[in-house]
Amino acid sequence: MRTVFIGAGQVSIETAKALVEKSHEVIIVENDKTKIDELSDDMDCSFLLGDGSRPDILREVNPEHTDILFCLTDSDQSNVIASLVGRSLGFKRIVTSIRDKQFAGICHELGLTDTIIPSRTISRYLVDMVGGSKNVELSTVLKDEARFFMFIAEEEDAVVVNKLKLPVDARVVCYYREGKFAHANEDTALRVGDEIVILTHSKSLNELEKRWQPKLQKENPSE
Repeated sequence: MRTVFIGAGQVSIETAKALVEKSHEVIIVENDKTKIDELSDDMDCSFLLGDGSRPDILREVNPEHTDILFCLTDSDQSNVIASLVGRSLGFKRIVTSIRDKQFAGICHELGLTDTIIPSRTISRYLVDMVGGSKNVELSTVLKDEARFFMFIAEEEDAVVVNKLKLPVDARVVCYYREGKFAHANEDTALRVGDEIVILTHSKSLNELEKRWQPKLQKENPSE
């Protein structure tokens, strides 16, 4: 696979090294030339000097031939902007890292579904460790064509789950209300602002995305 990282932070470096060891192609976009000079001697990957949130820079890494764009700078705002620019340029998949969880809802509204909050992931892992349980890697659960889809409920979605009229192979499995997790069933009443998690077949993702497409795309259909 071909992956592009925006930002040469520790997470980017460690992930890039692991991917290179597995013979994947890696490109790191970084605006600090000194950092690139330091890393280029030890890493067998390509580097591009520049601001990864700029369209002219991202075009240079060949979006249509890139499998994943990782936006992992130290700035939430830069990561969100880079993700939106990347989407407009046609990157197949975009992963957005944010530190401030206030941006989580915004990312979902903008259609940035692959959003990660490192502090939340680590804290959950440590809490589970203290409790004596072992985390299950998501990759071992989502096999074959199974996929997760998440959206934030608006007024028209504030109904009982069985009234959502989902595709036949899609099910609401849980939701987050004011940041708190809860299981869902067919009789669960949803509220505006709930983060809804759907387990579905990959063939239904396009239908779900069209239904809950981001407001930005509705306002700018040409993008």
